[in-house]
Amino acid sequence: MQWTAHRRTEVRITTNLFIPMGLSLSTWFHNRTKKHSSSFSSVFSSLAIPTSSRLKIILNSSPVPPGDTRSRWSSLHCSPHFLLSADREEATRLPVELSSDGVRADTGVKDGLHVWEVMWNANHRGSHAVLGISRQSCPLQASGYNVLVGADSQSWGWELQSNQLWHDRLSHGAYPQKRRMCCTKTIPPWSSQLSPSSLEVPGTPFPIPERILMILDADAGTLGFVVDGHFLGVAFKDLPCGVALFPAVSSVRGGACIRLRYLNGATRNPPGLMALCGLVIQHHLGRKRQNQVDKLPLPPVLQRYVLLSH
Repeated sequence: MQWTAHRRTEVRITTNLFIPMGLSLSTWFHNRTKKHSSSFSSVFSSLAIPTSSRLKIILNSSPVPPGDTRSRWSSLHCSPHFLLSADREEATRLPVELSSDGVRADTGVKDGLHVWEVMWNANHRGSHAVLGISRQSCPLQASGYNVLVGADSQSWGWELQSNQLWHDRLSHGAYPQKRRMCCTKTIPPWSSQLSPSSLEVPGTPFPIPERILMILDADAGTLGFVVDGHFLGVAFKDLPCGVALFPAVSSVRGGACIRLRYLNGATRNPPGLMALCGLVIQHHLGRKRQNQVDKLPLPPVLQRYVLLSH
């Protein structure tokens, strides 16, 4: 009985040590969230899809150091009309007419969740500018102007000018899709209650900016994209599992310069509690207040963790 009483007292004391910090931190967030907005105006904000904590942590983590092998284009799996930089992180298409040309990354992935950054100037794309993933057998050169990434069963591509998704020589519709439901309750797409007026389809394609993040979940077999800081949802699903998948692009425009960089990744394991706590703090801070971490009612060591984890 003496031991039990001692343990109860110890637990009560230990818990009370943490209550003031938790309450003050909660109050700090509550008082400031109303005064600051963490969202940015963007044409893609209404198209954004909620992301998993696993992906949020990756997107908020510092990128891997430059020079990662997963940031390199392949000099072997590359159209002869593409010129690679010395570090092989940049591919430039030569000014050749009536030719469709592609290049894929040097290193593929078989499992895990991975994020690549692709830099492709919107003014240097032309028609048939495609970004996606492929297996090793994807065609990398063809006569005329065609979609290469997505032209066979071994590749999946997003054509950036028309916003069309391509796989196995077929268009799989526009991406992203903008939907507006005619009522508050969710109506299945096969329901007879779904009228043409309940769907809002953009009349013209969305202009895709220079920087695009490609999100490949090799464990779930899905591919999606982040544009202007907004995750636009799954573009392709049911991707083959257990086989190497490679970032790939194809272009028909002379002078098109495409830069690839591997940012970060994660295994199938769930994220740690410390990372989840840091994510919640960053969420409440918002993008505009990330430089105010030193004002949090937290010990300096935790302030540094929150700051470095962003």
